[in-house]
Amino acid sequence: MGLLDNLKAKLGPAKDKVSGLAQQHEDKIQHGLDKAAQTVDRRTKGKYSDRIQSGTGKAKEAVDRFSHKNDPGPDAGGGTTPPAGPPPAS
Repeated sequence: MGLLDNLKAKLGPAKDKVSGLAQQHEDKIQHGLDKAAQTVDRRTKGKYSDRIQSGTGKAKEAVDRFSHKNDPGPDAGGGTTPPAGPPPAS
């Protein structure tokens, strides 16, 4: 086993735990991002507002993707599985 394989094996459980925490506290994380963006915008006197909004949006999207990583997507067949065909003839 190579170094990267060992690293992936050890980080796997940590990644799952962080994802679970992100799901559990997603609203707090989003609120914190908004609050930080407002503080930075105020301190820079609006000079970088567009960049701050862009960065905040990207950070929120990343948190959203990370926290919903284990949720089935719209293509996962959530209730839209086609009915099974007739049983095979013996």
